[in-house]
Amino acid sequence: MSQVFPIFPASAKALWGIGAIALILLLSLGFCGYLTYSLHHVRVELSPTELQIRGDLYGRTIPLTALVPQEAQTLNLRQNSAYKPKWRTNGIGLPGYQSGWFKLVNGEKALMFVTDPQQVVYLPTQQGYVLLMSVENTDEFLKSLYEVVPF
Repeated sequence: MSQVFPIFPASAKALWGIGAIALILLLSLGFCGYLTYSLHHVRVELSPTELQIRGDLYGRTIPLTALVPQEAQTLNLRQNSAYKPKWRTNGIGLPGYQSGWFKLVNGEKALMFVTDPQQVVYLPTQQGYVLLMSVENTDEFLKSLYEVVPF
């Protein structure tokens, strides 16, 4: 005949540990959901006073007076390697989506919102960084920018 010797039940500390792990997993899942949403909902709004980038963790409002439109241009990052990101300093780098702060090959600090590296607007600011954005119609964006911010 065998004898059974039960083990003491786990302490409350073990339950708190499992709860903490579950909370971290839930927060990670929520963050991944937000990133997935952001991939398709980032937009650039140009008003008479400011440029707003919305729908992303790194979105912000930039006064038009801080932009340098005379140096703005359309780039193909696959052909122009000087403007490619070299280091991600604080951002998201997924295949087909780069968002956040990057250091470029040419040494510039860049705030990137790039989904299509072949169609990118390069827009310097007077705040020590450049904007790199994949807008759907780069020519129309630049035309609107030049109308709102004369130089």
